[in-house]
Amino acid sequence: MADLHDQRILIIDFGGQTTQLIARRVRECGVYCEIHPWDISDDVVNAFKPSGVILSGGPESVIAEGSPTIPGAVLSLDVPLLGICYGMQAMVHQLGGEVRAQSSHSEFGYALVDILNQPLLFAGLQDKVQNNKPQLDVWMSHGDRVEALPEGYTLVGISDNAPCAIIANEAQNRYGIQFHPEVTHTVQGARILQRFVLDVCGCEGLWTPGNIIDDAIKRVQESVGDEEVILGLSGGVDSSVVAALLHKAIGTQLTCVFVDNGLLRLNEGDQVMKTFADNMGVKVIRVDAEDRFLKALSGESDPEAKRKIIGNLFVDVFEEEAAKLSNAKWLAQGTIYPDVIESAASTSGSAHLIKSHHNVGGLPSEMRLKLVEPLRELFKDEVRTIGVDLGLPPEMVQRHPFPGPGLGVRILGEINKEYADILREADAIFIDALYAHNLYHKVSQAFTVFLPVKSVGVTGDGRRYDYVVALRAVETIDFMTARAAQLPWDFLDEVSRKICNSIPRISRVTYDISSKPPATIEWE
Repeated sequence: MADLHDQRILIIDFGGQTTQLIARRVRECGVYCEIHPWDISDDVVNAFKPSGVILSGGPESVIAEGSPTIPGAVLSLDVPLLGICYGMQAMVHQLGGEVRAQSSHSEFGYALVDILNQPLLFAGLQDKVQNNKPQLDVWMSHGDRVEALPEGYTLVGISDNAPCAIIANEAQNRYGIQFHPEVTHTVQGARILQRFVLDVCGCEGLWTPGNIIDDAIKRVQESVGDEEVILGLSGGVDSSVVAALLHKAIGTQLTCVFVDNGLLRLNEGDQVMKTFADNMGVKVIRVDAEDRFLKALSGESDPEAKRKIIGNLFVDVFEEEAAKLSNAKWLAQGTIYPDVIESAASTSGSAHLIKSHHNVGGLPSEMRLKLVEPLRELFKDEVRTIGVDLGLPPEMVQRHPFPGPGLGVRILGEINKEYADILREADAIFIDALYAHNLYHKVSQAFTVFLPVKSVGVTGDGRRYDYVVALRAVETIDFMTARAAQLPWDFLDEVSRKICNSIPRISRVTYDISSKPPATIEWE
């Protein structure tokens, strides 16, 4: 089988909010890609050996002092290049063309692009025709605009406020587009990216679920050899898919450790044991560590500190269980690509840490076990897809994500058993109601958050002064951006009444309507 990584696209990120969508569209074409910051070193670019390069959009102005630039090694590569929005302007600016600040002529939202000629990237693509010229419905988001082209480039498309909306250097297979093909508002956007990675770059579309599984199994077997692997099994989608994948790759060399840390959802432990140990034949050890975790977390309210305490304790438990096995040398984790992106800072410090993910940033540096992370390159929807191919039941694969630290990052501030028990019950009411009203699979993630505040309430003729919880439900494709789900008002009213009536210590229920960005999906 051909190496899935031999043909790959390098995406240079200039800080655009939709850069991850570019990567998703490329993966949907069956081509592997990676996102790297604009200040990537030339050595890394050359070592990557891309089949093509895509330059993302970004919030800066290319003509401002200190603005992000295209790495020199990228411009020296003899591979196809596609610049999107800021990426196009950076190409023009660095190759000798002219970009001007045009705040009075900015374009944000829908625009119509007239196609003047049709190089390979645009051959046959159109949404409308006027005066025998094809037109494209696109989505723009720019203030500056290109006024003069570098040598060797020709004008391909124009819009009302972008005299150079599409440019091309066909001899070098280099293209620039002022609009965003990665968003659904650009009708032909997916076809443009598909045309670029398959036809212009010559990639074959090898990145398929079956090939991904085969490749992952091969890599795990080569890395692990005859040694044993410990997997922290949470019952969430990511760790469940890792368990199925490793079970297929190494069989009895895998031991799953399910740590009941007191921060799980209602009845989580029994469900996990039933699914894996009883139905799938996977070896699972259950460890009751609730007291240990709650004691370690006592008095701690900082989110990053809580994540690290939980991460360190998980590893301690895993290593203790590994010590009981004769040949356990590896710790498996369900790290996925968005975890890696969000936890990484740019090499120059220009990208800011959003939060340390339990799988990525919460592990102790002196950990004795070696790491194996077979999902590290995958987006969430890719994980779900290969989970189905591995034979996992749909109700498991389509389950909403659950963070590694569990309720530890859904109890704001200090954690104790009372808060965890209250939150468990409230969350179960919310999730059960979503299922009952056929809403669970219409949102991407839903959960309840315990707030460290009390609010006045009334029960009968009596006054209450008890805790507050927040409901959270979002819609997203890649979990890098998300919007609050617009759940029916009657549904939210029903859930709120049931929580307040069923759980005496809760006096008020709120609903979080924040989008990501500026908020994150989880509260901590």
